[in-house]
Amino acid sequence: MGDDRDSGPPAPEGRAPWERPISRISHEPRSPSSVPVASNPPSSSPSVSDRRVPEPTVESADSETPSSKFNRLGKRSSRKSDSVSVADLVDKMADDDPPAETPPVRAWPSRPDLDEPTEKIDPITDSTPPPVSPPPVVALPEAVGVPADDRPVLTRLAMSKVRRQKRLRNIGRGFVSLVAILALTLTGMVWGYLRSTDKGFAQVAALDMDSTDVVDAAGQYGDETYLIVGTDTRTGASGEVGAGTVADAEGARSDTVMLVNIPADRSRVVAVSFPRDLDVVRPECEGFDNSNNTYTGEMYPSADGDKLNATYALGGPKCLVKTIQKISGLKISHFVGMDFAGFESMVDEVGGVEVCTPQPLIDYELGTVLQTAGEQRIDGRTALNYVRARNVESEGNGDYGRIKRQQRFLSSLLRSALSNKVLLDPGKLNGFVSAFTSDTFVENVKTKDLVTLGRSLQNVDAGAVTFLTIPTSGTNGWGNEIPIDDAIAVIFSAIINDDPLPGEERKDPPPSAEPSDQPTAPLLAVDPTTVSIQVSNASEKVGMAATASSELSTYGFQILEVGNFVGTAKQTVVRYSEGQESEAATVASAMPGAVIEQAQGLDSIVEVVLGSDYPGYTTAPTAFGEPIEATQVQGSTEAAPLPEDLSFTNAADDTCA
Repeated sequence: MGDDRDSGPPAPEGRAPWERPISRISHEPRSPSSVPVASNPPSSSPSVSDRRVPEPTVESADSETPSSKFNRLGKRSSRKSDSVSVADLVDKMADDDPPAETPPVRAWPSRPDLDEPTEKIDPITDSTPPPVSPPPVVALPEAVGVPADDRPVLTRLAMSKVRRQKRLRNIGRGFVSLVAILALTLTGMVWGYLRSTDKGFAQVAALDMDSTDVVDAAGQYGDETYLIVGTDTRTGASGEVGAGTVADAEGARSDTVMLVNIPADRSRVVAVSFPRDLDVVRPECEGFDNSNNTYTGEMYPSADGDKLNATYALGGPKCLVKTIQKISGLKISHFVGMDFAGFESMVDEVGGVEVCTPQPLIDYELGTVLQTAGEQRIDGRTALNYVRARNVESEGNGDYGRIKRQQRFLSSLLRSALSNKVLLDPGKLNGFVSAFTSDTFVENVKTKDLVTLGRSLQNVDAGAVTFLTIPTSGTNGWGNEIPIDDAIAVIFSAIINDDPLPGEERKDPPPSAEPSDQPTAPLLAVDPTTVSIQVSNASEKVGMAATASSELSTYGFQILEVGNFVGTAKQTVVRYSEGQESEAATVASAMPGAVIEQAQGLDSIVEVVLGSDYPGYTTAPTAFGEPIEATQVQGSTEAAPLPEDLSFTNAADDTCA
């Protein structure tokens, strides 16, 4: 539908449609003639052609009708000539007969006078001045506290006290700010120093963290084990300090091999020295280029009857770590390799090392090392010959005399390095660290880790530092030192289990395993598939461990390792760590006559020790969730004693030998 409204004629006097004329409202009532009357009521909507467009008329402001005046103040009405008012239409519809007389005209309500005409708003142009904003209202602060006039008058003494307190506060604030600035500066310097020294370490691949040769890896959690190797490479700076020439021996040899174990509680330090000519089984190894500390990619098969130092010469750090890890069962987590040049520099940086010899030290290859007996301080070059000499006629035991001197020398070197002379002297400390990093190749070793480890060992007495030597029983036809396997197993079992060592003096030795109180509630059987078992044969019957492990696995038990028990057992016993009582009882229920015993170092592993009373068969374990009555014992198993002739050196022993 179209729009019936008409916009009307253009405004008089040529005004724009948006301009409003000044309205003037009359107070007189409308005349009857001004009321529009419809002659014929519309029966339908007229067409467009029937619409009448009123002709424009010009009226003055004084002659405007009330209707037009009203329309200018209110809504704009339609300008049709035949329009009908709502009131007339209602009256007409209410009366069927047309009125005889003209209906009375209703008077419009009076309106107030408009004294002032409507303001005409001028358009905004570039020359229009900006509006003036009223000044912002600012809240004034209210006075708090006691008015100044009501305050007590301060005496000279009180005013002096106030000034002194204010001065102290200012001094305190300045001191705190100074300390904060110094702390931040020192932290940045230390951080930068550690970063710069870490870059000095030459990195080399050496470790085998997932080795299956590790014994009770969970029980060794938190321990720090370092494999320290001193090489006698004949190239570079090492050849200049007397290591020899490439014509004497190509590549490098592991002149010194020392395994250092520090338990998680940092209560002691154990260092085990390996003879360089120890007879070992070399594993499959990748070839190693000693000139640039890289691997060649060529693989060499495993071999029996190889020397320990030859293993390093062929396969480098990786091959040596695998070999030592197989012998010891320790998880080697850090590797440190150092050549002769680095060793000499470290000794010189600490100002030399105090050594003691009961008689002059003369080697028929190196010549006279120490001309006089007794205590004396030696420099780096002399110290290098002191720890290398292995052809000393007065010692008569070849490599073992050299190992003994190395152990004593390292004890003295560590005491010098950890003394205030080095730690509190920035020059010496920087020189020592620089010497250590410049001629050292490592894996998983950082300066921060070494500093943290050193601080954690500050409370360890010298008596808690023990040096041991791998026991051997002479040499074979190739000149290899024959290892005593049983004694070696006992040594490393004691290290892993944190058992006391000969000559060791610890402040707080670890408590021995005590039998736990019998629980008031019965033990309930667990699912065999959740139990990990290590089967050890302590009987005189060969093959019993393999038989027992095969039968236990048919019931779902997880067999981790099968071997011989290092020690003695009076009867078949299931050993467990605290918290594994139910697991041990479940295993014991499948072993006729077996008892359970709490032990150390097993973690979540349950060890089955087969005694001479083991009948040679197993039975089905107690059903899952059923109660078990297990016999608790203590002292049924005993670790094998350490060899009586075990060579050891305690760091607290300062006798001259």
